[in-house]
Amino acid sequence: MPELFSDKALSVAKNCVDCSICVKQCRFLQKNGSPRRLAELLLQEPDSDIAYHCSLCRLCTAVCPKDVDPAGLFMAQRCQVVNHNKGSYDQHRPLLSYEKRGSSRIFSWYGLPDGCDTIFFPGCALPGSRPQRVLDVIQQLQNEIPNLGVILDCCTKPSHDLGRLESFQTMFSGLQAILKKYAIKKVLVACPNCFRMFSEYGEVEVQTIYEMLKVPSPSLLQQEVTVHDPCGVRFETKVHQAVRCLIQGTGCTIREMKHHGTKTLCCGEGGAVGYLDKDMAQGWTEMRKKEAGEQQVITYCAGCSHYLGRSMTTCHLLDLLFEPDKTLAGKVKVARAPMTYWHRFRLKQKIAAILAPHTALCRQDIEP
Repeated sequence: MPELFSDKALSVAKNCVDCSICVKQCRFLQKNGSPRRLAELLLQEPDSDIAYHCSLCRLCTAVCPKDVDPAGLFMAQRCQVVNHNKGSYDQHRPLLSYEKRGSSRIFSWYGLPDGCDTIFFPGCALPGSRPQRVLDVIQQLQNEIPNLGVILDCCTKPSHDLGRLESFQTMFSGLQAILKKYAIKKVLVACPNCFRMFSEYGEVEVQTIYEMLKVPSPSLLQQEVTVHDPCGVRFETKVHQAVRCLIQGTGCTIREMKHHGTKTLCCGEGGAVGYLDKDMAQGWTEMRKKEAGEQQVITYCAGCSHYLGRSMTTCHLLDLLFEPDKTLAGKVKVARAPMTYWHRFRLKQKIAAILAPHTALCRQDIEP
């Protein structure tokens, strides 16, 4: 769990040398000052809401030459505000409701075949927006893992990032207990945010599907694209490389943006900033749009794809792999709410039809 706020603030205030390297990269810091200045300010005003305007993307941490972790400070400060009963904002209600539905009896589902020790955890956004892609992935993974299990649930990262750690711990520990009860040793994820939650708080091995998937039908698309790496896997260079190998396997060539890999930019959705500060969130999107230029953007986060897609031509890597021609022509259908909820509900039945004989439960059937 994040360090105590006071310890984190004192560390940043002491070790930040005001070199401005992170400030030059970050819209939030450009507006509000260097990490040192903010640490000193927050030590005086620990209940300020300023951290809710930071995307928690960790770009500042990635570029710091002194290994200072400003993003960790802003996360700890959110937790501090919540602990003081001042972190409840009406604007966050839709996000928390979305999270709650993800773990509800209607949408959670645990398909666990006999002898299953590896599960695919597609997250929340992908099953709703692209249910066919979830089925495509399952069928390919089953070639390598015949007794693959599938769990439809929420990793509860929204609560985590809003500083509601007690709620996050309760929900995530419940999920972890289920994995332990059924002897699950490995989790394969499609969502970069799920990857981060399982990596930091899980007790099982976690890997992205992009490190396992193969290009279904190698082709010669001969189109240049660019890649948006999601913040959740900022430091996962193996994932970055695997994604690029898959894209190149379709025949596409890649022109990298200035900010990519460990120095990628936030799409604008990170940290739920847009709920309180739409201008700050949109500013990140505009920075990404400027770097992408006229290139079609390929990303591997359903959330990033949706958020960036409102301002530039963006598609999900899984669409490119399984429907390359339609994807590059902009003809792939991507669902929007409220249809996303219907897709998540129906997906349970469709997955059951392609799994081996299995135990099928929802979270509420398993939790004490």
